[in-house]
Amino acid sequence: MKVDPFQVRRFLEEDLGEGDVTAQIIPATYSATAMVITRETMVVCGQDWFAAIFQLLDSRCQVAWEADEGQKVPEGALLCRVTGPARALLSGERTALNLLQTLSGTATLARLFADEVAGTQAVVLDTRKTIPGLRQLQKYAVRVGGCQNHRFGLYDGILIKENHILAAGSIDEAIARARALNTGLPIEVEVENLEEMDQALAAGADIILLDNFSLPELVQAVRRNAGRALLEASGDIGLENIREVAETGVDRISVGAMTKHLRAVDLSMRIELMG
Repeated sequence: MKVDPFQVRRFLEEDLGEGDVTAQIIPATYSATAMVITRETMVVCGQDWFAAIFQLLDSRCQVAWEADEGQKVPEGALLCRVTGPARALLSGERTALNLLQTLSGTATLARLFADEVAGTQAVVLDTRKTIPGLRQLQKYAVRVGGCQNHRFGLYDGILIKENHILAAGSIDEAIARARALNTGLPIEVEVENLEEMDQALAAGADIILLDNFSLPELVQAVRRNAGRALLEASGDIGLENIREVAETGVDRISVGAMTKHLRAVDLSMRIELMG
């Protein structure tokens, strides 16, 4: 995924403001080398953004990676070495680490979900429950971790939910109105029971989101659907039960926790100054 220089600048400006006053105590002539080490097992993600932070601060900064993007590394692994002017390394440290920790945290969690459904036909999708301003980056991290993206926003997918159905009057009418828009986008409908699923199927929905269905209900839904639409399970699905959900035969499982409940990985950046 291409790094947006404007976005990187905004990330930096949030921390730098009018300038790093503390870094001024270090002579401008000093250079430095930094090592980034992980304190836990993780999937590496966000290398280009990490490097872009330092490059924007000073083009003399260089990052040498010891691990590949998307690689799973153990606790204590050396991720990279950063060299350049000492002030630039000190000023960019927190912003660069924030990005690397957050995106790696997302990718690490996504890898756990992907591994749980391995061998089934189900794919794991993210949702729009992302950190404001980081949606594109988090969705990239989800892909790095081995899962897939749901719609990016309200513009690239039609998802008819309960309030849309209430406003339209019925599932059939909501789907008919969506179809009349001629967007070419697949039409997905959220349903809460098997009766609503039957209505969505009869109306020609392309994807049906089965919201908070029990395992027996999911099995029954797959049987009744008979391949007519893609079936997506959602609601209260975590690492502890996603395998059972996948084994019901659904096509997709959406998990908001990958981007909503992520935990940034624990990284350490050790800097050595050279006069």
